[in-house]
Amino acid sequence: MDVMVERGCGLDVHQAMVVACLLTGPPGRGPQKEIRSFRTMTAALREMREWLQENGCTHVAMESTGIYWQPVYAVLDGAFELVVGNAHHIKNVPGRKTDVKDSEWIANLLRHGLIRSSFVPAKPVRELRDLLRYRRKLVDACAAERNRLLKLLETANIKLSSVASDVFGVSGMAMLRALIAGTVTPAEMAGLARGRLRHKLAELELALEGCVEDHHRYLLSVQLRRIEAAEYDIKELDARITAKLEPYDEQLQRLMRIPGVDWFVAAVIVAELGIDMTVFPSAAHAAAWVDICPGNYESAGKRNGGNIRKGNRHLKTALVTAAVAASRKTGSYLKDKYFRLRARRGPLRAAVAVGHKILIAAYHMLATGAPFKDLGADHLDTAYRQRATRTLVRRLNRLGYKIALIPTQARA
Repeated sequence: MDVMVERGCGLDVHQAMVVACLLTGPPGRGPQKEIRSFRTMTAALREMREWLQENGCTHVAMESTGIYWQPVYAVLDGAFELVVGNAHHIKNVPGRKTDVKDSEWIANLLRHGLIRSSFVPAKPVRELRDLLRYRRKLVDACAAERNRLLKLLETANIKLSSVASDVFGVSGMAMLRALIAGTVTPAEMAGLARGRLRHKLAELELALEGCVEDHHRYLLSVQLRRIEAAEYDIKELDARITAKLEPYDEQLQRLMRIPGVDWFVAAVIVAELGIDMTVFPSAAHAAAWVDICPGNYESAGKRNGGNIRKGNRHLKTALVTAAVAASRKTGSYLKDKYFRLRARRGPLRAAVAVGHKILIAAYHMLATGAPFKDLGADHLDTAYRQRATRTLVRRLNRLGYKIALIPTQARA
């Protein structure tokens, strides 16, 4: 095999230690090998960087193992050509596995150009990605805490959720605080309702009469504090995310024209994919990276349905959420496509397929700067009619007939 890199280093990265194998030498000759181990403290990583620079190293390869590669990448970034490979793709042959063997295997693959580099976005995009991922965690935690609070209310026979559509609105929060205080009657708590909820005062009074004890009040106070703290942190994160999104405002406004894509989904697309689509050779490659594309499973000349793999779950979740929202957009192509697929394949597969189409549209919009163009709700009907017409005409031509297509008055 041809040697692509004359001075390259392979790193076997662990939580507390990094094993580095440096291979140097011109093509056609056996490389010189030097192996060293370093701790993962910042000072030790800088020492490793200086050692590699002194030896004229130009390329460094490592596996994307958990999160341990990220601090190593941050220290070496800018000093070398970094290659972060998928651990599944560069897995060593079985047998005699050691850290030294792993680093040497990675270095050999790097030397011959056999490691396909994973996509690592620029630092500003990585920071935006961290903020959005943490925001999702906070939203999930807040939703879980709300569910626990509603369950606790049911154990105390407080049926507030059966009357109020939003227990955590302005009226609901006031009633919850009154429940925690325990100094007012159910009628007085029902009087805290605002807006249209005041039309249900009699039902509210019945719903708020339960068996609330000190134990319930204590747990309610703890859960309510956690919910309010999470909501406050989410607001702060939103402000930070908004500031980080300012350089990408044009791309965000363009993406938000896709049915089902709100500012959060658009921000996730920018944070996970970036705005430079040259890192993906095509839209199909981007879909394969996210793993929202159809799987391939072929055996003995027969193609069977392949399951989608575990890809970028953050972007995949956002795309599926956008697909479900797009299914409610009247007069859109995505809605028509969703319900056609849902009738044959079920709601989950339909949502994944429509999410795939949203990703393809987003890729071309980011790559070319073109605006979103909805094909319309009748696009599939028109395509089916044209395809059926061509098929029938072709069959009649084979039977020896010459066909002249004349549309009826209704079609005209």
